[in-house]
Amino acid sequence: MNRKGLIELVKTWQVALLVILLAVSVVAIYPHIDDGVTTNLQYGLDLRGGTWLQMRFQAEVVGFATDRPVSDFLADLQKTLDAEIYLIGDNKIEIRKYFAENELKPAFTAARGTLTSYEQGVSRKTGEQVKQILEQKLNALGTRDAKVNLLTGFSGVTQYVRVELAGVSRSQAEDIVGKQGKFEIRIHTTGNETEHVLYGDTISTVGIPSQEPGKNTWGVSFTISEEGAKQLRDAAIKYGGTTDPDNHWLDMILDGKTVYSAPLSKDLATKLQAGPVQQLLASTGPGQEGLAQAKNLEIHLRAGALPVEVSLAGTNTIPAPLGEHFTRMCMYAFIAAAVAVGIVIFYRYREPSIVLPMMGVNLSEIVILLGIAAVIRQQLDLAAIAGLIAVLGTGIDQLVIITDEVLHEGKVPSRQLYEKRLTRAVGIIMVSAATVVIAMLPLAILPLQSLRGFAVITILGVLIGVLITRPAYGKIIAAILSK
Repeated sequence: MNRKGLIELVKTWQVALLVILLAVSVVAIYPHIDDGVTTNLQYGLDLRGGTWLQMRFQAEVVGFATDRPVSDFLADLQKTLDAEIYLIGDNKIEIRKYFAENELKPAFTAARGTLTSYEQGVSRKTGEQVKQILEQKLNALGTRDAKVNLLTGFSGVTQYVRVELAGVSRSQAEDIVGKQGKFEIRIHTTGNETEHVLYGDTISTVGIPSQEPGKNTWGVSFTISEEGAKQLRDAAIKYGGTTDPDNHWLDMILDGKTVYSAPLSKDLATKLQAGPVQQLLASTGPGQEGLAQAKNLEIHLRAGALPVEVSLAGTNTIPAPLGEHFTRMCMYAFIAAAVAVGIVIFYRYREPSIVLPMMGVNLSEIVILLGIAAVIRQQLDLAAIAGLIAVLGTGIDQLVIITDEVLHEGKVPSRQLYEKRLTRAVGIIMVSAATVVIAMLPLAILPLQSLRGFAVITILGVLIGVLITRPAYGKIIAAILSK
């Protein structure tokens, strides 16, 4: 093909679109030298290392029937169960405390109602609230490319939440996102008896971890609301803390674990006697352990507690060296697949003028796919890499269909016959692509995290091929082999 023919080819909208998208994709991927070759591509834990946790909500969504006013029924039920209950539909409620189905039935009967359905989990609204809080905690932690995914069933009930964190140890991940993060302040009355004073929702501002003046202990200062400060003062006066501070301790508890416990200071007792105090300090201890606890406490205080308790259903850690090993193996696998495909089609056609454009178009499809993945921040894990290799294979298969349909004795036939054969080839490809997309959609939609990357990449690859690369290849092969 001469220069003039090449210019005319690039001017066709199909090829021009391919070239433009290829250039934009390279910019989106942004390969550059930064302590080695790096890109804008987002890699999953499989290829980078890190920790994932999957947690189950300790709550349930249940259906009910009652002949009483709903408000009266729910009031009695809440009193019996001693749990937060929210009406989420005409005959459905969310109970934010775990009860087995057989435990709920007597309570419903006592409240003059009937349990009609039961499913462990939370409503979509509560699930989204949990996701937002966890994302705030992860942002405060400073981890990169963290992912929070809700796993919701067909009924609309969210049963699990899955969190993926790169470069974070399992213990740290469990401390930050594997717990509810419920903060409570209690005051000692007599002996070991304590009374509740405040929950973390009364906290308005939180300071950064710092060392107490003249001490080696770390702590986190925080400000409570005016109403919270009044409740603290009333409790301190009621139980005698302002007059006998040495025998009245203040406990600060996070997820049932005491993070601070000490007698009321005489200074604080004097201030509480005079009026409400909004500024408090939670000491977490000395050294690096105290600092680590202070950082975790700060994160929980800033983001707040999850609306429901969670239990750890599964967790795993992939060491960074293993992730790097997987990355290298994936690169080798992709190169081997591309070389094998090239050998097969060369054996089939034995003509570089056919093989080279076919491989070029096929690899450009992969680049465009990676560019889209970079833009939408689709993480590449082992399943996604398998999808890329599948796209490589299906792409060549469809290009072979086009080539075999349009060629006649090694040449492109007359334009009229060419258009007829190309239309037939595109029809075959469209049907094939549609079946692949339909087959992959359930994997892309359902909460199957380990397979979702494969499905998304495969669907995107098929759509790019049908809409962009196949039409462009038809024009290219026609221009190269035309009589």
